Amino acid sequence: MRYIDVNSVEPGQILGRSIFSSNGTVLLAENVQLTVYMISTLKRVGVTMVYIKDPQFDDVELEEVVSEETKRAVMGKMIETFDAIRSGKDFHTKQLSITVDKLLEEIFENKDVLVQLTDIRSDDNYHYVHALNVCMMSVLVGLNCGFNAQQLKELAIGALLRDIGKIGLEPEEEAESGKKHHTWRGFEIIKSKHEFSLMSAHVALQHHERVDGKGLPRGIDGDTIHPYAKIVAIANAYDNMVAPRSSSGKPIMPHEACERLMAMAGNELDRDYVIEFLKIVSVYPTGITVQLTTRETGVIVGQHRGLPSRPIVRIVRVDGGMNDMQVKEIDLARNPTIFIDKVIN
Repeated sequence: MRYIDVNSVEPGQILGRSIFSSNGTVLLAENVQLTVYMISTLKRVGVTMVYIKDPQFDDVELEEVVSEETKRAVMGKMIETFDAIRSGKDFHTKQLSITVDKLLEEIFENKDVLVQLTDIRSDDNYHYVHALNVCMMSVLVGLNCGFNAQQLKELAIGALLRDIGKIGLEPEEEAESGKKHHTWRGFEIIKSKHEFSLMSAHVALQHHERVDGKGLPRGIDGDTIHPYAKIVAIANAYDNMVAPRSSSGKPIMPHEACERLMAMAGNELDRDYVIEFLKIVSVYPTGITVQLTTRETGVIVGQHRGLPSRPIVRIVRVDGGMNDMQVKEIDLARNPTIFIDKVIN
């Protein structure tokens, strides 16, 4: 499969991965042949990147940190939780907690898989995919830092629910600081649930703080900010860069987002946790097309844990038709003089 910009999709191409709505309903199923209308609809609902099947890369498998089934289960519980708050009802912490346990179990089993954020997003499912991704990346950083099971659970709950204070709050109602900021509201909601740790509530309160003291809502700095909140702030910033809301700006590629995180380290974000974060994300996701410094163009087909910027690139050259096809793979981890020059969307 290849991972391409939706603007580059052509009618007749085959969808490589299903696209889901926020409640788990299939919007477009894997293996469907895309039409002009389908492509137009994908653009209209806010989809920016899709997986397309390509016979030259049929053997390429996408490693996932969390299964599709578990992702949909977590998103389903989040929808129930947010809908309950929106309607002024209580929400079931036990069921959400059980679902998070399953999520943590899969993350631990696949902790050596680099995060690629391959879920196809739309305006409908954006908030839930975003929250899930921030949670998943935060937990992986926590694992790298040696957090125990209880700490990882606290971190996961805080990451998933960090923006719970935004529910039912209109943008014009939110003050820039003080008790009306959504972080305070989220803190109070989570704190009221005795099944959840107070540390999870502090993630909601502090994830917009900055290490230089210029954040919100209190302007605290350095070690005053809880480690969970520092980690979630990094994951939140990264996910917002690679897949912002359609009205919030243009997405950038993962390698560009990593560069921005490094530029933010020490000012907005904690430098040590940024270093740990960069170890768990795939700088060049499987399926994207890149150009090497050798002037050759290929597709990322494999990753290396610990060397996220040195993937395996497959180059396919067709000189005189499909019968004269030459294929080679370059493992950048074994070829230190070859680099990725640019990503071709």
